[in-house]
Amino acid sequence: QVQLVESGGGLVQTGGSLKLSCAASGSIFSIKAMGWYRRVPGKQRELVAAISSGGSTNYADSVKGRFTISRDNAKNTLYLQMNSLKPEDTAVYYCALYSGGSYYYTGVAYWGQGTQVTVSS
Repeated sequence: QVQLVESGGGLVQTGGSLKLSCAASGSIFSIKAMGWYRRVPGKQRELVAAISSGGSTNYADSVKGRFTISRDNAKNTLYLQMNSLKPEDTAVYYCALYSGGSYYYTGVAYWGQGTQVTVSS
């Protein structure tokens, strides 16, 4: 069983920055794709960014140029650096571990519990 624990959420003003972290248990972290998703109440959870086991990345159009996903396999930790934050980025952010090394060809196998990000205008 894999556990994913997010941290780093909080309240920030428009234009500010936050860095989310996701610590993963177990020994499979380095061979799996990882991702960050977010959900706003009343809407479906959406992909924010994903990173393959080899380091390839993919971003939602709404966050390109502002967010950066990265991973530290030695620490079993996934990161999301969020800059130039906007009120529309307000959501619960979830860490996800895919069942394979590619986010294109596999689905999410495990979810974190989520961390709230609130951007005030």
